[in-house]
Amino acid sequence: MDSKKQVEKFFTGKTGLAKVIKGYQPRAAQTEMALAVAQSIEDEEHLIVEAGTGTGKTFAYLVPAILSESKVIVSTGTKNLQDQLFNKDVPLLRKALKKPFTAALLKGRANYLCPYRLEIAIHSNLGLTRDDASNLAKIKKWSKSTRTGDVADMHEVMESNPIWAQATSTRENCLGQECPVVDDCFLLKARKKAQEANLIVVNHHLLCADWSIRETGFGELLPNADVVIIDEAHQLSEVASNFLGLSLGSKSLGGLAADSLQEYFSDARDMPDLRAACENLEHEIKDMRLALGLDMTRGEWRDLEKNPKLIAGLTSLQEHLDALADQLEIASVRSKGLDSCFKRAEELEEQFKLIMDGDESKWVRWYEIHRKSFSFSLTPLDIASEFKRFMEKHSASWVFTSATLSVDKKFDHFSRNLGLDSAKSYSWDSPFDFQSQSLFYHPKGLPLPNSPEFVTEIVKVAIPVIEASQGRTFFLFTSHRALQQAAKILENEISYPLLVQGDKPKAILLDDFKQKGNAVLLGTSSFWEGIDVRGEALSTVIIDKLPFASPYEPVLKARLEAMEKQGRKPFIDYQLPAAVIALRQGIGRLIRDVDDRGVLLLCDPRLLKKSYGHLFLNSIPNMARTREIADVEVFFSKESSD
Repeated sequence: MDSKKQVEKFFTGKTGLAKVIKGYQPRAAQTEMALAVAQSIEDEEHLIVEAGTGTGKTFAYLVPAILSESKVIVSTGTKNLQDQLFNKDVPLLRKALKKPFTAALLKGRANYLCPYRLEIAIHSNLGLTRDDASNLAKIKKWSKSTRTGDVADMHEVMESNPIWAQATSTRENCLGQECPVVDDCFLLKARKKAQEANLIVVNHHLLCADWSIRETGFGELLPNADVVIIDEAHQLSEVASNFLGLSLGSKSLGGLAADSLQEYFSDARDMPDLRAACENLEHEIKDMRLALGLDMTRGEWRDLEKNPKLIAGLTSLQEHLDALADQLEIASVRSKGLDSCFKRAEELEEQFKLIMDGDESKWVRWYEIHRKSFSFSLTPLDIASEFKRFMEKHSASWVFTSATLSVDKKFDHFSRNLGLDSAKSYSWDSPFDFQSQSLFYHPKGLPLPNSPEFVTEIVKVAIPVIEASQGRTFFLFTSHRALQQAAKILENEISYPLLVQGDKPKAILLDDFKQKGNAVLLGTSSFWEGIDVRGEALSTVIIDKLPFASPYEPVLKARLEAMEKQGRKPFIDYQLPAAVIALRQGIGRLIRDVDDRGVLLLCDPRLLKKSYGHLFLNSIPNMARTREIADVEVFFSKESSD
């Protein structure tokens, strides 16, 4: 039986998925997508597949990939999705498929315990608090029992705890094959497993790190594959753009100074100039952060160039890095650790020069200021040609899939961003009945988003919807400022639990939302996608305005200017389609299952007042629509009477 017949039988027969999923019913879209993937693998062609929520796209690409007996890489948008696919979906298919296959999970190096760095941290006398020491002791205890070294498996010390930076390695401080405990390296073991597996599950950050010309370490991260499947493919362009550039700042410079100082205490105490160079760089980093001011922002490089004090600070910072590099070169013969620090210093020197002298015909130079840190970055203006070369280097069949890749049923925006000239494309709508399961409420009389009263007025409109929904609401914003303004109003106006992004970690907020069952959660961009809340806990999604990215954001601004110079129309060609896809992601939070019901409230009057509004309306699910709050109340009253 050929692979396509096997695929069709798996989805439609009494064996396959029907064998392992209770009540499984074949879905035409899922079967058709699986056959399209099988065909692209057989023909060694590239494929773009849009499949609406509920299609079952994970199985639709995994099954034909595994049955093809090819070497397969699957890349997901986040580590959470990666874990779900590997720990839930793959084991289920292993039961359902008669064909044996091996699978491996591979993450970036910062996700694996480094035994060498852990020992250094434990024996360090540099600035460890009592909590730090306690957490390192817990990690040490866990290190004796873990088989994978995956920090996500260690529940006593949260993955977000900064102490993990001392118990994991970076590309810069990893000693590679010269590490004295290389045989115990969890990262190396994970990579070896991946090279031997039929199916490797990675995430976009790791895939792009393999692409980046800056990645060295143990050689090529990802083994050569016959098939590369990109899930949540709408995120790939932005992730790839970050990896093709470079970023240097207080964390990388400070890390070098701290590690060099640690090596000084271990192997070079007779070199006071080395210690002085480390401490001088640390002081210079602090001075640079103070010089950048109190505002937490990101901006164009030309803003820095207008300020002589900041340029002088940058020059001084570069000189102190050079001075440390000179001392490390002298000390590098003392130990592997000092030699590693010297190589890091050389690389940072090179990066600093590239940023200071950036070719603005190819790169966007920009800076970002955080509460305690800062960074200077180079980002490519265009990645399409680079990605084409990457695909040609990995001569595989590439499959790109997501629930949101098209704009008005066309894939031009997605294809153009990644240089996908010859890929076939298909789209399958969600199998959910949006006409009966949902209601799109777009009220009359709202002010335009640039009005000073906009947030106040949309909250007034939102409150009756929240009341009708009895809480159970995601209120999604395009800016943190609007979110905070709305939160202050809502805390005095509604009786339902109010959860606000930033008050707690995202995962805890989501757990609280699901458990309370009547909460109102206010979130920005990170809550617009990748969130799956099924059932009654989420029955309303409110979106403040059409999610156009700020044209003042430095990277976007430079790209729009470059497009204008090329004679293109930045708004039509880039900003508008990107906003449509972002809106589709936000709306996608509402209906996650065949039994879900819910109301979407979109508060932006431009949807009907601007000529481009039809592009948004033509790209979202076919919901029943209303402009009257009474229809919303009737919708929810039907739910309570069922």
